[in-house]
Amino acid sequence: IDRHLTLEQTKLSAYATYIDSIRNGVTTVFDHHASFGHITGSLHAIAEAATDLGIRTCLCYEISDRDGMEKSRESVMENVNFIKHVQKEKNDMVAGMMGMHASFTISDETMALCNELKPEGVGYHIHVAEGIYDLHQCLKEHGKRIVDRLYDWNILGPKTLLGHCIYINEHEMDLIKDTDTMVVHNPESNMGNACGCPPTMALVHKGILTGLGTDGYTHDMLESWKVANVLHKHHLCDPNAAWGEVPKMLFEGNREIAGRYFEKPLGILKKGAAADVIVLDYDPLTPMRADNVNGHLMFGTNGNNVVTTVCNGKMLMKDREILVCDAEKVMADCRQAAKELADDINSGK
Repeated sequence: IDRHLTLEQTKLSAYATYIDSIRNGVTTVFDHHASFGHITGSLHAIAEAATDLGIRTCLCYEISDRDGMEKSRESVMENVNFIKHVQKEKNDMVAGMMGMHASFTISDETMALCNELKPEGVGYHIHVAEGIYDLHQCLKEHGKRIVDRLYDWNILGPKTLLGHCIYINEHEMDLIKDTDTMVVHNPESNMGNACGCPPTMALVHKGILTGLGTDGYTHDMLESWKVANVLHKHHLCDPNAAWGEVPKMLFEGNREIAGRYFEKPLGILKKGAAADVIVLDYDPLTPMRADNVNGHLMFGTNGNNVVTTVCNGKMLMKDREILVCDAEKVMADCRQAAKELADDINSGK
């Protein structure tokens, strides 16, 4: 798909993603993008959609050598130019990172280029040990484990976000902890791709800043919470697992991760914080109190319960109606673009 996406299709897919996010009560999106058919300008196109809809976003382009070194270098420059642009704009609604696909598609040459050109003040967003092949290739080609390789290339640090981290060991966890690197867990993606279950509970217990994500599988964070809750119980054969860890990731970890890229405090109701508020329509079957609210949210609600979404003081949705665009027209355009994309892919070109 990423070899066939046009710039217009990329922008429309961004509109669809952000509209669905708003409908599910999401106000801040960290996105890892790839469109190797049209690299240059793709992050700006996505940012324009976010700005138009009033949603907050942190973007990066997926650097990879899998389509050749020319496109790899173009990907590096797309990140660099976008980051410099948003840093100059100083808009606290749009941020940028250096995106990387995964260790097994990034050569030492490309690692060195990223180190040389990465603007100050940002880190990397990279898939780490999502599949076992990533680990096997790193051991074979580089004689070390993935997190060790990233450490040696100065990739780790407080501004870097590692996705997945399924096939990592205790030593690698210690490196992540010692460098204050961030990790994000994507339960449905890992299950859907049959990748395995990461040691997420161990990461949280070790004090590593860990957030809850989706890898684009859904935009409903309540759904992601439900799945993470049962996944780790099943994987660890422990009915007590994940009750406290997953909401900590969602409500505290995600807030802290976003706080490393945006100035205003997010995910909290207090003076000086960004005015991000959502309202859910929920009629509890049993009494709801401060000490059982997590159970009500996880078992009793999902993104469809969200009726109002406010981001940075601007009402984006009220009574389930999107206020910031003609959502019906945008989605019709998206469906047409999706058909054209599928036709292009199936043409065999």
